[in-house]
Parts: sequence; C-alpha cells; structure tokens
Amino acid sequence: MNNPLIILTGPTAAGKTKLSIELAKTINGEIISADSMQVYKHMNIGSAKIRPEEMQGVKHYLVDILEPTEDFNIVLFQKYAKQAITEIYEKGKIPIIVGGTGFYIQSVLYDIDFQESDEDTALRAELERLARDKGVEYLHNMLKACDPKAAQEIHANNVKRVIRAIEFYRQTGSKISEHNETEREKKSAYNSFYFVLTDKRERLYEKIDQRVDSMMEAGLVDEVKQLMNMGCKRDSTAMQGLGYKEIISYLAGEITLEEAVYIIKRDTRHFAKRQLTWFRRERNVIWIYKDKFAYDDEKMLNYINSFLRKNQP
Repeated sequence: MNNPLIILTGPTAAGKTKLSIELAKTINGEIISADSMQVYKHMNIGSAKIRPEEMQGVKHYLVDILEPTEDFNIVLFQKYAKQAITEIYEKGKIPIIVGGTGFYIQSVLYDIDFQESDEDTALRAELERLARDKGVEYLHNMLKACDPKAAQEIHANNVKRVIRAIEFYRQTGSKISEHNETEREKKSAYNSFYFVLTDKRERLYEKIDQRVDSMMEAGLVDEVKQLMNMGCKRDSTAMQGLGYKEIISYLAGEITLEEAVYIIKRDTRHFAKRQLTWFRRERNVIWIYKDKFAYDDEKMLNYINSFLRKNQP
C-alpha cells in the first residue's frame, strides 16, 4: 500500500496556515510548504510567511531555504518536496503539503516528469529579449500560436512558464499542454487525500483586501527596498511574486503607492479565482466550504480527521 500523503490547499487568504498546524498536531504530521515565495529568506511580509511562533513546534519544510537572488522553479520544488517526504516518512510521521500553488502540488502527487532537455541558452536569451523589448503579451501570443491550450493555462505575466512552454515546443516538437495532460492521467504515487479549503467569493475577496492592507502597515515597501539593496533585480524570480513587482513599480516612480495597492488587491483576487479554477479540474478533491462549518476550525478539523479515519486502508 502506498504511503499516506495529505494535501491541504485552497485559494490565497482562505486560512490554510492555522488549520494545517492543528491538523499536523492531531495526526503526527509535518508540513511541506507549496508556495513559490515562502522558500525565500527575507521575504516575510509580501509572502504572508508563517512566523516561527505560529508553527507551534510543527516542523516546516521549504520555508526560508533560498536567498532571494537565487532561482526557484517547479523542478526544484519537486526535488526538495520529495526529499522532505522521505525524511518525514523515516521519522514515522505523515507529510502534509500546504499551499496554494496547484501545479507544485500536482508535480509531487503524480510524480510528473518534466523532461528537462538540454538547456538552449541562446533560445532562452532570445525569448527573454523579446519579452523585454516587445512585452509579455507579444511573447504570450507566440505561445498561443504554437500551443493555444498552454496559453490558456499560463498567464502572460508568468514569463518564465511562457518561455518554458515555447522552449518545450521548439526543442521537442510537442506541446507542453499535451505532455502535462498525459502526466496528469498518472495515478497518484501515494495514498493521498486532497483537501481544498475555500469560502464564499465575496468573503474571500474581503480577506484578500484586508491582508494587503495589513502587509502595507507591516512595512512591505521597506521589505522590497531591503531586497533591492541586497541585489534583487526586477526580473529576479523572487521579485515576480504578487506584491513585490507592484511595489518595485512604485519605487521606480512608474505608479503611485495608491495605484500599487489597488493593483496588488485586484491581481490577488484574480489569482484566487485562477487557483479555484485549477482545483476544480483536479481529481478526487474533498472540498471544505468554511461557511458550511460555521467558520469553526474545530469542526473542520474533526471533519478532516473523520474522513481520514474512514478512508484508511
């Protein structure tokens, strides 16, 4: 029988962190963060990173493991997450993947093969130059021409993934969307339970707006200034996160602070909507609608534990 793996995901600001800690304490679990920004040190406010005191002694993996000047991608996430899972099993504990990056979760759950071909640095440099000179929409239209489905799934602003999809097509003659579809059909490598925590849309959006206001009050602008002083560039992977790139635009004098805050809130709401679309496409998902549990964390926790007990082999 495959080893157990629990996933607790959901859109941004749904309240995953608090519930995941309680779940880990109840089932003797440890947490693997599936978040592309929380891997970075010094990026605490904009990534809504869990604070050490909030962990309540529960070990977290893939938090604060890289400098913000380093690159991070899906292939590295998969590698580090699999290492963490092995370590957790060796302790006799249960791994819980927590975070809102659906593609990261999928990469581990189905052990997706990314077919990392030899890197064509000339092609990558050319595509990066086109993005800079002609804009992200131009590059996105190139992807639409060779792989319309991938263009639908990858946002134009996610330049690294757009480039990767075009590279894949140029190097293999195949569409990355078709490759990923084949990989998605794989059975899970684990005895997995995929919980998605969510809320009514208007309440979720309200929480997002409140969170952005809290980030600004906590000193997001100073955090971004510090990161720039440490050597982070606009095109650094770490600076592509929501909240960071908008504050950079403000610091560069391109928009006002009020406009930056408006864009962060708007784009985070759009991101939450895309996350929910992703989770709806996934198989065997157990939805946890917070309003149906009267927003009571204990009731939600009891439901998860009851589900796990009933479905254990």
